[in-house]
Amino acid sequence: MRRRAVVGVIGNAHLVDNRFAVQHVGERNLRAVSEVANALPLMFAACSEITDIEELLDIVDGILLTGGRANVHPTHFNTEPNPKHEPYDEARDGLALQLVRTCVDRGIPLLGICRGLQEMNVAFGGSLHPEIREIPGRMNHRMPRLENGEIHPDATVVFADRHDVQLKPDGVFSKLFGHDVVRVNSLHGQGILEPGSRVVIEGIAEDGTIEAIRIEGAPGFALGVQWHAEYDPQKNPINRAIFLAFGDALRAYQAGRNQPVSLRKSG
Repeated sequence: MRRRAVVGVIGNAHLVDNRFAVQHVGERNLRAVSEVANALPLMFAACSEITDIEELLDIVDGILLTGGRANVHPTHFNTEPNPKHEPYDEARDGLALQLVRTCVDRGIPLLGICRGLQEMNVAFGGSLHPEIREIPGRMNHRMPRLENGEIHPDATVVFADRHDVQLKPDGVFSKLFGHDVVRVNSLHGQGILEPGSRVVIEGIAEDGTIEAIRIEGAPGFALGVQWHAEYDPQKNPINRAIFLAFGDALRAYQAGRNQPVSLRKSG
């Protein structure tokens, strides 16, 4: 029986009870891969001391770079760190940025969500702003909170669609969705400031925030979105289209790598 394609899902560093180091992944990412992309999600540690990129890519048929609480460390785009923009996950930075470039070079399907989109941008020389809402004219893209500052307890409020994204006419996303404008959720502070050298802007929010990208010249699927597409692709047609396309790319890559190598006769 042919196995399902395997997707490596990157982990995030976390401390349980401020003592026990763990790697964790939101379950919605895993369900989106399994239930919509129809692939087997395989979490891997975002730490080069644990995860070897070459070994990882021998096993998986694609990579999902998820969102995460930590910001990409500003030294990766020549900016001084500031304590108010913590936490950081430097181990993930060190692995993810190289992983992005390797996947793109080899045509391995790559989907970046939120922090994942930001990592894709930085991997190709782009920069980030630690707080998009501090730029004049920008909206607050962070998740909704109560008056006392606590995160809103209702997930349907937190992940509700909050703003439109204008897509590049005849671009990859426009063709994928069948629309030039889509409405999405918003749960991020950091965002793209200057696009990387191979980063093509495919979608922009109402306030000018970059929301969708592709990597120019990538031989395979290499897309990123700033919104959390993993939240509801089972029922949201926009997010579903992303994971269906990702699944198609995974199976195409899997089929190609499983093709037998033809041998030329000697002499």
